[in-house]
Amino acid sequence: MVQGQEQGPSTTETSGKVLKVDQLWQEFFSDPSQWWDNRFIKKNAKYPDFEHKSKHECLWIEGWLNPPWVKAKVAAMALNQIQSGGGLISGVPDSFGNDGNVSKLCQVGRFKEAMHMVELLVQQNIPPPINTYACLLKECTRKKALADGKQVHALIVQIGLDSNIFLGNILVNMYAKCGSVLDARQVFDSMYEHNVFSWTSIISAYANHGQGEQAINLFQQMQQTGIPPNKVAFLVVLKACARIPSLKQGKQLHLDIIKSGFGSDVSIASTLVDMYAKCGCVDNARYVFDNMHERNVVSWTAIIAGYAQHGLGKEALDLYEQMKQEGVQPDNVTYVVLLKACAGMAALQQGKQLHLDIIEAGFESDAIVGSTLVDMYAKCGRIEDACRVFTNMHEQNVVSWTAIIAGYAHHGLGKEALDLYEQMKEEGVQPDIVTYVVLLKSCASIVALEQGKQLHLDIIKSGFASDVIVGSALVDMYAKCRCLEEARQVFNNMHERDVVSWSVMISGYAEHGLGKEALDLSEQMKQEGVQPNIVTYVVLLKSCASIAALEQGKQLHLDIIESGLDSDVVVGSTLVDMYAKCGRIEDARQVFNNMHERNVVSWNAMIAGYAQQGFGKEALALLEQMQREGIRPDEVTYVGVLSACSHSGLVDKGRHVFDSMCKDHAVIPTMDHYVCMVDLLGRAGCLADAEDFVGKMPIQPNVVVWMTLLGAARNHGEVEIGRRAFDCVVKLEPENAAPYVLLSNIYAAAGLRDEIAKIRKEMNDAVVEKIAWVQLD
Repeated sequence: MVQGQEQGPSTTETSGKVLKVDQLWQEFFSDPSQWWDNRFIKKNAKYPDFEHKSKHECLWIEGWLNPPWVKAKVAAMALNQIQSGGGLISGVPDSFGNDGNVSKLCQVGRFKEAMHMVELLVQQNIPPPINTYACLLKECTRKKALADGKQVHALIVQIGLDSNIFLGNILVNMYAKCGSVLDARQVFDSMYEHNVFSWTSIISAYANHGQGEQAINLFQQMQQTGIPPNKVAFLVVLKACARIPSLKQGKQLHLDIIKSGFGSDVSIASTLVDMYAKCGCVDNARYVFDNMHERNVVSWTAIIAGYAQHGLGKEALDLYEQMKQEGVQPDNVTYVVLLKACAGMAALQQGKQLHLDIIEAGFESDAIVGSTLVDMYAKCGRIEDACRVFTNMHEQNVVSWTAIIAGYAHHGLGKEALDLYEQMKEEGVQPDIVTYVVLLKSCASIVALEQGKQLHLDIIKSGFASDVIVGSALVDMYAKCRCLEEARQVFNNMHERDVVSWSVMISGYAEHGLGKEALDLSEQMKQEGVQPNIVTYVVLLKSCASIAALEQGKQLHLDIIESGLDSDVVVGSTLVDMYAKCGRIEDARQVFNNMHERNVVSWNAMIAGYAQQGFGKEALALLEQMQREGIRPDEVTYVGVLSACSHSGLVDKGRHVFDSMCKDHAVIPTMDHYVCMVDLLGRAGCLADAEDFVGKMPIQPNVVVWMTLLGAARNHGEVEIGRRAFDCVVKLEPENAAPYVLLSNIYAAAGLRDEIAKIRKEMNDAVVEKIAWVQLD
């Protein structure tokens, strides 16, 4: 670079005279010491080299920061080399434009200089080698510099090399890695010919950007053109099948791989294992794994992950032991997968042993492993151990902070999670999308509206407000904090809304008893072309059940069948509940009978349906069938059966069920069970037995128990028992008006007008809520 020479590109005024470029040029080179060495080939790449000053030798000018007039002169002289003594020798140095020099400039971060070097050669009609452009494009790919890549592309087009298949392939790859699949496809489509590398590059572009179906379609087109896939192409399209997932295409690929002779390749086989596992076929994945001639850490990790992802944590841990026995050393990815398996099944002891293995293997300092350890301990209920691991981590990044915050949130410690967020900010760690989603869920769980609003502001400042996942979490937070208007405003302002966003907003309406609004929103959702998922259908069915909207429920049932989701056990159970609550017990039973899979929730829904309709015998028969089929009843099951016995007057059956629940099935009664028993005895007129039952309860009766007894006393005209139940209710809830009304009704039925007057006075003295009094004779 030239010191002190910032003159214009052609002339400069000196002592009032205009000097030409040639004069400046000669005057400048009369003193070689004016130059410093800014070349990339020198003793120290970071600092100027002034050795030439003592030797009085001029240096080759390479810098793109040279003054414009120097650049112009160099270009005009066809890049003549400057030699010692200021003389000029015609001819471009052989090494100037080669890809080696360009590559070295790129390696030291001097892309603009490399680009300028190539541009100068092009201006002088001196074509650089093709590898020179490849070096520039690869540097753009490495930096993900899309704008620079487009500049190189324009230069390639300018010199007419855009039809070169080698450069075309690199351009496709560059655009794909820089995030522009559209540009990659345009380059691919404009190429006159394609080879396997061209096809693999464009297939990778779509696959890596979550467009698996397009990637598979392109792979099939490549096969149709007669170009046989190579190993990389198979790997890419297998991963695309795993992401979609597409088992049918994956199986076809497996056949193609065998025919192509790649079946024994360890990388291909490992990816096949991963594909089958992610497509839900763990048995197929295991078959491929067991038949591999060679298995490395990637293969083992793939099959272990396959089992872990399908909730088969024990099998995953057994494979880990087998892996160690065969002398294969796990890597950090293996440990992350295994820790997640332990977290999924709350296997604390196995998690602790893994922790010891991780320390022995030297992976404890790995940030991802450490964060997963925090998550494992938190999900196993050991928040103290999670904190200990977090505190001892060498590096606490956003992943580890999010893990410990999520640990507190998972245990219902929303306030502590929010406190950690403040500490995280003080440490200068910037939250990411996952952090904000976890924090918003914490606010929702503890109904912390003010903190939620502050988070909303932080999210806007961080630039994450337009993210669809964050937007959905904001909608959910406002809805659970009982701010439906704010939730709807966030929902309406979202630039992109997916099925989760819609489901969250619909759920917000449903949870607040606004079933009609929930159903109306679902219609708008369909009009905008968003297909409901299982969660959406479950929420909508519950909305129908809450407002007894039978016709809408039937239509939803048809939509569910059309969507192919009628076999889902959760959807089926909710359909049973919807039909039962809409008074269609026969339809509920038909859905129940047709379910391919039934869990305890399904049985409970059907039993509760019978209970609501007063079919006690049917509920009891279903309980017996449930036990015969090996489904263990839970607390909810017995609530439903006892309620059914109560509504049907089956006192003896109800007593037997309650006793059997406690003695034979080791189910500890909850307050709901005690309420059911008081209701059962009270409805049957066994008021003395009911009061005696309440007196023998091992837990303190709550208001609901006493109100149930008081209601039964009113129905059967039991004044004394009613009064005693009344006193207990008032003691627990002195401002509750309902017991005063019930007791006054008991007195009215018994003709005790003086007692009615007393109860009126007691009510006025107690300052209870204003309600309409029952008219007395």
